[in-house]
Amino acid sequence: MFNKNLFKKLKKEHNDFACSRREVVRLANEALAKSKQAIFAFQRGDYQKGDNLFRETENIFKYLDKKFRKNVAVRQEGALKAAHEEFLEAKFFGKTSRGEKLDFVKNIEISLESYLGALCDLTGELVRSAINKAAAGQAKEVEKIKKIIEDILGELIQFDLTGYLRTKYDQAKHNLKKIEEIYYDIKIRK
Repeated sequence: MFNKNLFKKLKKEHNDFACSRREVVRLANEALAKSKQAIFAFQRGDYQKGDNLFRETENIFKYLDKKFRKNVAVRQEGALKAAHEEFLEAKFFGKTSRGEKLDFVKNIEISLESYLGALCDLTGELVRSAINKAAAGQAKEVEKIKKIIEDILGELIQFDLTGYLRTKYDQAKHNLKKIEEIYYDIKIRK
């Protein structure tokens, strides 16, 4: 009725995929946690700790890229995409906190969707930073952060974002409104 090798081969492929997927999810979750910790460190000005966590995260992604380069199905895993996005957000926040330019990450394959989502999410971290700067009386720093968020939104508006990314973009627009309110409050109090 059927070739027994058919099921034998299918079972092996399924088991290989499941095993690979578990490894990717485990390491992606580790990378996501380290990226969140890096953002937290950058928010507190602990750049050394943030950079160390960032390097650890980069190493996880380099390992995954090398091991699963040809396994397209595993590379599409949601946990990996989420980890990439958080990683980029951490990278971008660390760079903006230092006044550095944002750019592509080298030596790690990351999707366009992750870049766009990270840029949207970056605006939320920048608002948090602006709140801390405002509380410390650093009005000029708040103004710089406002300009960065305006610039990000000015670029993102040129994309026709839909679905998940449209939701992220709408959150970024809300973050722009928040920073404008913070900046307005600072100006009124002067």
